[in-house]
Parts: sequence; C-alpha cells; structure tokens
Amino acid sequence: MVSSAILLAAVVVYSARGEDLIKPVFDAFTKETGVKVEYITDTEAALVQRLKGEAERTKADLLITVDAGNLWQAAHEGVLQPVDSATLTENVPAHLRDPGQQWFGLSVRARTVAYSTKRVKPEEISSLASYDGLADAKWKGRLCLRTSKKVYNQSLVAMLVAQHGEVKAQTIVDGWVANLATEVFPNDTDLLKAIDAGQCDVGLVNTYYFGRLKRDKPELAVALAFPNAGVHVNVSGAGVTKYAPHKKDAVRLLEWMSGPAAQKIFADVNLEYPANPKVDPDAAVKAWGTFKQDVINVSKAGELQSVAIKVMDRAKYR
Repeated sequence: MVSSAILLAAVVVYSARGEDLIKPVFDAFTKETGVKVEYITDTEAALVQRLKGEAERTKADLLITVDAGNLWQAAHEGVLQPVDSATLTENVPAHLRDPGQQWFGLSVRARTVAYSTKRVKPEEISSLASYDGLADAKWKGRLCLRTSKKVYNQSLVAMLVAQHGEVKAQTIVDGWVANLATEVFPNDTDLLKAIDAGQCDVGLVNTYYFGRLKRDKPELAVALAFPNAGVHVNVSGAGVTKYAPHKKDAVRLLEWMSGPAAQKIFADVNLEYPANPKVDPDAAVKAWGTFKQDVINVSKAGELQSVAIKVMDRAKYR
C-alpha cells in the first residue's frame, strides 16, 4: 500500500461509464499503487469528439466506454493506440479485445432472452434456446423489444449478421417485428417491467438490467434463458488514447483493471461478468446459470453496425 502523501502523477481517464461504476476501481488502484486517477464522464460520442479536437494537446490517457460497437468506433476514429501487453493478452480472451490491440474488454454483459415465469410454459422454454427462436410464429403478439436506436440492439443484430449472414439475419429480425406485442421500449428496465405486468411474455435484455431490477423487486416474475448455440456478449472496455501523456501509467492501470482484484470490483458493482475468465462473477450473477459465449470477435459489432442498421430499417424495427 502506498501512502496518499506520496501520490505520483495522475492518469486522466475519459469515461462513458458512470462515476458510481468507476470510482471504486480507481480508488483501489490509487491505494495500491500511489498513482492518482482523475476522470471526466460524458457520452461516448462527446468524449471521442473531444479527443479528436484536442489531438496532441489532450490530457486524457485512457478512454473507457460501453459496447464493442462504440470501442470499435473510437479505434476507427483514430483516438486510440495499440498496446502490446502480455498481461492483457493473458487476462482478456481474444474475442473480447480488438484484433489490433487498441481496446480491451473489462466486463461482459450477455444480451439474452427474458421470459415470464407465469405465462411461458415449461415446454416452450426450449424454443428460447436461440435468437431466431423468437421469430417463430408461436411468439406472435408475445414479444417485447427495446428500440433499435440503442447501440446494444444494433450490436446484437450485427453479431447475427456475422454469425448467419445478412439474409438470415434479415429473416430473424423480420420475424421479431412480426411478433411484437406492443411498441418498442426506450430501455431494458421498462421492457422487463412489461413482461412482469403481462404486456408481453418474452423479450431481449442485457443481463445486468435484469439483475438490478430483481435486486430491487425480488418478486419479479421473470427469468433468463440462454441460447444454446452461443450467447451474444458485449463488453465495457478501455483503450489507451493516441496521444496519452502518461502512457506507461495508463497501460499499468489498464493491466491492473484486467486483474483479479479490479475485475471483481468493476464487474460486481454493475452485476456484470468479469472479462477475465479466471475471476468468478458475483454470487447473484452466478445464480442465473452458466452459458456458452458466442466467440466471434466482438469487434464485428462495430464493423457490421451499418449493415445491422439497414437490416433493422428494412424490417421497420423502430
């Protein structure tokens, strides 16, 4: 432990992840290493534009954001730099990091099926074992979706394109829209409440939204089903900025965040899964059950995002 009286130069982080989710990690890093962390929080788009505008004048060393599509976009916009780190390569599985080593996943969220434990019959649950199962006519008038404007759904459809090709992905999304019980929802929490209230029977959500709502409402009559062929996963992650003034300490922080102590804090505080497979998730998260991750590299969520948006537009998925 390093005394706060001998703190070293600060690492500056731009974060699209909220203060309540990052401050505990930074405080633990400073306590262990003596390196202070200063941070600014804003939307991913605003932070990327800020980095582009500041260029060589930036004080930012690290960018943290949610969704692989956003991380891919940041790299595509040229605001990150490659990091050659044996520690990160060991701690972060290949499908959860940029093939060009410009960003690394730090926590995992699964986008999977939520269903009513009151109205979905046991024999129906088997048809929830794939994303295309929700396009089956048996779910007509029973499906809820979040808006297509949210990057989480764009990334899911992009990964369907990567896995199945554009034609089959189009058929799946067309089927989803045909099965809608009501208008799309602005967020996953409202969608889960709609399932609980009987507006629909099934929907697609990020697991941590389910965890938060279940924590606040233990009687929630909703459960999760995980597709057998591979569950779509996404990440919160980070990359070292292109013009990082304190690159060495930025890499040190990034490596530390991929290690066991930080992974527990970073993932558990938001009821996510650690990116590092050697670290167990929070007990509440573990209780949801195990699943096989889709191991197509999550960078496809950004690379194929424009194709995904076209698929959704053609399906009139709003």
